[in-house]
Amino acid sequence: MNNDRLRRKSLDEMIDKHIGKEGTEKRDAFDEELRLDILGQTIKKIREEKNLTQEQLGQMVGVKKAQISKIENNLTDARFETILKVFRALDARINFNIELKNKNIQPG
Repeated sequence: MNNDRLRRKSLDEMIDKHIGKEGTEKRDAFDEELRLDILGQTIKKIREEKNLTQEQLGQMVGVKKAQISKIENNLTDARFETILKVFRALDARINFNIELKNKNIQPG
């Protein structure tokens, strides 16, 4: 078999080719959506590990079950405050990294 035809590409190479290079509008949107999807999956995993239903978590946070479902499935632009309340209700500690293009930000 011809090895040229079987050349493997990294995930980054495939994303660059099909979505766009880092820094492009399309790639930035893709990366943001991916991060939100991971956030929703994380919330769902923690909720299930704590044996909570979406309804129970919603009651703890002060939102309806449907809102928790939308957050877990990345179907909404949930308010930042709501996301923080969800993590507090799950007794989960969260850390955020903030990046500005061409700048490194160091804490105070």
